[in-house]
Amino acid sequence: MRFLLDDEQREFRRSLDAMLTAADTPAVLRAWAAGDRAPGRALWGRLAEAGVFALAVPEAYGGLGPLPVEVAVACVELGRHAVPGPVAETLAAGVLLGGAGGPAAAEWLPRIAAGTAVVSLVPEGPGSYALDADAADAVFTVDGDELRLAAGPGEPSASADPARRLFRPEPGGAPVAEGPAIRAAARAAETWASFATAALALGCGEELLRATVAYVKQRTQFGVPVGSFQAVKHRLADTLLGLEFARPLLYGAAVELADGPARAGAAVAAAKATAGEAGYAAARTALQAHGAVGYTEELDLAWWLRRARPLRDAWGAPSACRARVLAG
Repeated sequence: MRFLLDDEQREFRRSLDAMLTAADTPAVLRAWAAGDRAPGRALWGRLAEAGVFALAVPEAYGGLGPLPVEVAVACVELGRHAVPGPVAETLAAGVLLGGAGGPAAAEWLPRIAAGTAVVSLVPEGPGSYALDADAADAVFTVDGDELRLAAGPGEPSASADPARRLFRPEPGGAPVAEGPAIRAAARAAETWASFATAALALGCGEELLRATVAYVKQRTQFGVPVGSFQAVKHRLADTLLGLEFARPLLYGAAVELADGPARAGAAVAAAKATAGEAGYAAARTALQAHGAVGYTEELDLAWWLRRARPLRDAWGAPSACRARVLAG
């Protein structure tokens, strides 16, 4: 498959990059991790004005979507700039509520599209958690044929990334929709959450590689830049290849997702496994190339380093994704 973005999609990517570069996302990340949500919510509003969260909301509810290719474009940029908050979960909630319909969709989908609601989502199954539930306006859970609104954020759990706070929502909660359509909508939402997370992981890996290449051009040893050493070149080349192999899988999954999530499960799983592993490999390369300075809190790169592994494992760890690919 040969896939190229059109002019409008490339302009969308450039505009997001310019906006996020000007937003100083490392400062927003530090504030978010410290519990100050104001800068993050302000950035969320600007992203909504650019149409990011409307991409997964049906047009009947004030959205633009679902548009999986544009979602991939947006999430790669958000991953490159490490935008905090439940991005994949909010996008997936747009798909979930769109499939569920009813009063809950009418209440929440216009708010999601407008950026006035930050939403988290809990996948079915034991041990599931909600990302940034303490900062979300709503946390949705699925219990069989019922869609519920969690009663509260619940107990926090440890996270490798201090800007990705995990919570186990309180059990129960008020049902907001029910019926056989809920199960299908939940499966579609999980596929979309995995797809968006794959794009975030790819963007995270791209930024890690960019920062590492810039650093090894400046750092010297034996009087020459360490980037001139053959071993370093090989490691960077391997990292680049991993990311470049993930990119067509991601956009191929987007093309299949446009035909419906039921048919795109294996393609999304392949993209998620490959992008997640590539992003994590980029983090390992970045840490090794930066040496001890890579561990420091003062270095902005540390936020991307901490994010790569959680993105690899969220909404489908590599082993689970590979099993899904093998199952067809």
